[in-house]
Amino acid sequence: QARSAMGPALDKATGTLLYNVAARLRDPKHLGFLVGYIARREILTDLQLSAALEYVRSHPLEPLDVADFERACGVGVCVTPEQIEEAVEAVIGKHRAELLAERYHFNMGLLMGEARSRLQWADGKTIKNEVDLQVLHLLGPKTEADLEKKPKAAKTRAAPAEKQKAAVVENGEVGTETRSLLEQLRGEALKFHKPGENYKTEGYVVTPNTMALLKQHLAITGGQVRTRFPPEPNGILHIGHAKAINFNFGYAKANGGVCFLRYDDTNPEKEEEKYFTAIREMVEWLGYQPYAVTHASDYFDQLYTWALELIRRGQAYVCHQKVEEIKGHNPPPSPWRDRPVEESLLLFEDMRKGKFGEGEATLRMKLVMEDGKMDPVAYRVKFTPHHRTGDKWCIYPTYDYTHCLCDSIEHITHSLCTKEFQARRSSYFWLCNALDVYCPVQWEYGRLNLLYTVVSKRKIIRLVETGAVRDWDDPRLFTLTALRRRGFPPEAINNFCARVGVTVAQATMEPHLLEACAREVLNEQAPRAMAVLEPLKVTITNFPAPKALEVLVPNFPADESRGFHKVPFQPTIYIEKTDFREEVDKAYKRLAPGQPVGLRHAGYVVAVQNVIKDASGHVIELEVTCTKSDVAEKPKAFIHWVSEPLACEVRLYERLFLHKNPEDPSEVPGGFLSDLNPDSLRVVCDALVDSSVVSARHFDKFQFERLGYFSVDPDSEEGKMVFNRTVTLKEDPGKA
Repeated sequence: QARSAMGPALDKATGTLLYNVAARLRDPKHLGFLVGYIARREILTDLQLSAALEYVRSHPLEPLDVADFERACGVGVCVTPEQIEEAVEAVIGKHRAELLAERYHFNMGLLMGEARSRLQWADGKTIKNEVDLQVLHLLGPKTEADLEKKPKAAKTRAAPAEKQKAAVVENGEVGTETRSLLEQLRGEALKFHKPGENYKTEGYVVTPNTMALLKQHLAITGGQVRTRFPPEPNGILHIGHAKAINFNFGYAKANGGVCFLRYDDTNPEKEEEKYFTAIREMVEWLGYQPYAVTHASDYFDQLYTWALELIRRGQAYVCHQKVEEIKGHNPPPSPWRDRPVEESLLLFEDMRKGKFGEGEATLRMKLVMEDGKMDPVAYRVKFTPHHRTGDKWCIYPTYDYTHCLCDSIEHITHSLCTKEFQARRSSYFWLCNALDVYCPVQWEYGRLNLLYTVVSKRKIIRLVETGAVRDWDDPRLFTLTALRRRGFPPEAINNFCARVGVTVAQATMEPHLLEACAREVLNEQAPRAMAVLEPLKVTITNFPAPKALEVLVPNFPADESRGFHKVPFQPTIYIEKTDFREEVDKAYKRLAPGQPVGLRHAGYVVAVQNVIKDASGHVIELEVTCTKSDVAEKPKAFIHWVSEPLACEVRLYERLFLHKNPEDPSEVPGGFLSDLNPDSLRVVCDALVDSSVVSARHFDKFQFERLGYFSVDPDSEEGKMVFNRTVTLKEDPGKA
């Protein structure tokens, strides 16, 4: 096309413009229009071409306003050398003092940018040449000092106390280092469209009604970002859902918008009230407050009305093929696809009245999806009462029909979903446009998976049924209720999601990365206490007082301003069995005959005087003497201890599965149930913990000194506390 206007020989600049327009133009219907401007030399620069591409992208409807287009692209605008010289002179005059002070170390890009802002359509190279010329005239040639590199400004490091801030929840935003997630989601970071500019998204289908519908949409939302988290209430949320929650709520929050919690309750056979409650509880536990809690069933009347309209428009029909016949990617075409509209309307009404049995009739939409699936089902018959609508309906809409229309009703701007829904994007756009209703934009991202676990509802149910785990909240699972029970703070899960980031590719992560996030948060949040898992009785024969002493123990030794708790110290204490040996080697630094140790926080050093054993030769008690730390020789180590302790049960958890991918037949030929780790749970029934934790409530968290981070389990009752180990103090190198 260009050669027909310009002849066979094209100059390099024109060729570059032609290449760019062909590569960057998304809608080819405007290609000839733009090539004409390039061939006639009315678009001469890449700057003009970028403006032209943006204009046609922002004006999807025909015909284009030519005069407005030319004005927006600088067609016919002539910038003279004199204008460029004057603009550069004005900018250099503005920064003259800094230029003379910094000379060639001054940021010349600033001069370029300001000059270009004064002359929008001026050629960039011409401006640069003029800037170089005038700077040379002002400063003269470069000296040796000018050629030296400018020293980099030293970065100020945040103080540790500032770096790790306790989490606060404000207006649904989790405010710790998770700000990094909000930074990832803010503004242009993801190249998402702005509200009302849906048509700028690649693949978005524009109809003659699109612009009017978008105008109405903006009038309703005021240009606000709207997202939604749409779980099915037929199971418990897992770690993958945490990413979806953070993405949907986080993106809305980062951009001043709102997020709906919408239950996709279109399958009454599998839905239970406990799932509705647990889902909302977990969303709020992660620190987010929904703008509104809605249900797909709120819109059943409107969805039914739209289904009738779809039939009237010839875009849907009642079909009698069996479920088995339409499964797979190449099912036979429906013999009822072209049945008369009036007939489908009558039959659909019969479906609603219960005149067809389950599986005898469906309503199908007339379209072919990306994956080749033809005519997806919109409605099916189910004689199951709905938990909210009761017996009103015996036909229920499918995900393919419901989801986009609910998004439309709620004026969602960004319908964020995982990559497996990409094949449904065409049906999403098609259905909204077929009904002439507002059409949101569906964006897909990669889902989050963890190694050494399973998250599918079906497989977790099998684990529960076989007794491999107790329930959905068994702390060895990675459901959100299980993670909470194990003691993972919500901030740690949010931080983990932030580190994983939002990517198109699926992310499969090691559990130890989540555990590392937990350690960071718990180190700041969990007060210290002392506990002994395998107690060994120790009697201090020269106890320095006639009655028990009180020892002040800092809740956070690194920051004593955060308070203390009192621990009794009396002649009988208990230490870990592993902190005593009768025979020692050079590497062993704890208690042994002839090798004293310090007692943490007590201010005393103890030395063994007598080892008492049972009939089997096992050590059952030590008799020791104590010396104040300030007069005793400094010991090689300090150990934790308890006195007048509380009896408690401690549950120590390891990975539930032995292999990274328990669902992979090549890795685990016998199936995931054959891969269970026999040592995934060890229960310590006779552990002891200091009395400072006596008033702790369910899910309260502590660092048991030298042992790890622990959380109070809901099984705790008066007189017998139960603790779950969340993570060890340090990562096990064998797990990394």
